[in-house]
Amino acid sequence: MKNEDQTRFLFWISLSDRPVWQQFLICSSGFFFGYLVNGICEEYVYNRLQFSYGWYFTFVQGFVYLGFIYLQGFTKKMVNPWRTYVKLSAVLMGSHGLTKGSLAWLNYPAQIMFKSTKVLPVIIMGAFIPGLRRKYPIHEYISAILLVIGLIIFTLADANTSPNFSILGVVMISSALIMDAFTGNVQEAIFTLNPDTTQTEMLFCSTVVGLPMLLSPMILTGELFKA
Repeated sequence: MKNEDQTRFLFWISLSDRPVWQQFLICSSGFFFGYLVNGICEEYVYNRLQFSYGWYFTFVQGFVYLGFIYLQGFTKKMVNPWRTYVKLSAVLMGSHGLTKGSLAWLNYPAQIMFKSTKVLPVIIMGAFIPGLRRKYPIHEYISAILLVIGLIIFTLADANTSPNFSILGVVMISSALIMDAFTGNVQEAIFTLNPDTTQTEMLFCSTVVGLPMLLSPMILTGELFKA
């Protein structure tokens, strides 16, 4: 991460000569805008176009990621061995596939509510991931629990009003949340154990290692042939 701390680019435009607060504002605004557009597109594809193949969607999206990484000029000078990214790739691809697939049974607001509770499993898993072993104050656990209670209330109301609410969607997004908890903590552990790791390398390696892992669920669900 050292090199990326020194030089920051957004769409091939250098931000390094700008004040730190401007870099933060530009990057955070771009993140929220991109997340919003991504959510709108995903719900449109699943609910309007009736495309309900989450694993295949994730598979194709992985190649799009690799294309953008190539355009960015990634040199493949890795600082970590490939085996470092096996566990990360498994939970990352599983989380993406289940999250996208859940939109076939949940509307987008319900999915976002579930995803917003990721803080609780992240806190719990952070205490067990080698290289982190984090401990949090009691008030953070209480805040996370209150967030989950709010989710339960929202879910009960949504179950009565949403035309595409299903318990299967709840199971899928809950499983994705558990994998998300591992994803964030494993990523942080890799950065902690090797500070020279770049975000570009992590995205590239986890995608390359993870794409073959998607073949099994696509074959088992028939998405590889139907999509």
